[in-house]
Amino acid sequence: MLTGLTFELGPGSFHFLTGPSGAGKSTLLRLLYLALKPVSGRIELFDRDVATIQRNELPALRRRIGVVFQDFRLIGHLSALDNVALPLRVAGAKESQIRDHVAELLAWVGLADHLDDLPSTLSGGQQQRIAIARAVIGRPSLLLADEPTGNVDDKIAMRLMYLLEELNKMGTTVVIATHNDGLVARFPHPQLHLEAGKLYRIPGRPRPAKVRASG
Repeated sequence: MLTGLTFELGPGSFHFLTGPSGAGKSTLLRLLYLALKPVSGRIELFDRDVATIQRNELPALRRRIGVVFQDFRLIGHLSALDNVALPLRVAGAKESQIRDHVAELLAWVGLADHLDDLPSTLSGGQQQRIAIARAVIGRPSLLLADEPTGNVDDKIAMRLMYLLEELNKMGTTVVIATHNDGLVARFPHPQLHLEAGKLYRIPGRPRPAKVRASG
């Protein structure tokens, strides 16, 4: 159970959400993407009190949120390309622009040869990459990712993290729930650490300065 949490995610911030299994990381993410409503307290999202949001307003609000679920939630009868294109089509993007844009992103995550493949024919790691591509394709205002690198090797994990950092540089607020201590150590963003229902802030560390020498 989550109790007494008070925190703010500044626009364009990047946080890791850490803590042991069962600490409530997934529950907190569900509150943030409006799958749950708090039984007490107050959550403001995009300057709106979640408790006052009407049901007919939810679809437009959720389109501003990209979510990477642990179980991927891909649509089984749609190809990799069509799964990733779904947010663009819902938003009314021109079909002439969708394929090139989606194909470019899938190539970047190493799936250029799988555009027309169904999720059931792909590995867990490949499905994970499709889920991440779908979450970021529309450049959401807020991206919530639950263990986004849990099913991929280190090389792909680094590529996905760089993708999320680039999205963050364009203004997206990013929250990544992870058990991967190595990932947290390599990308020194601040942490929101959950332990026994309580939330602790762990500040980020400055990146090492890049030194350029000439001779």
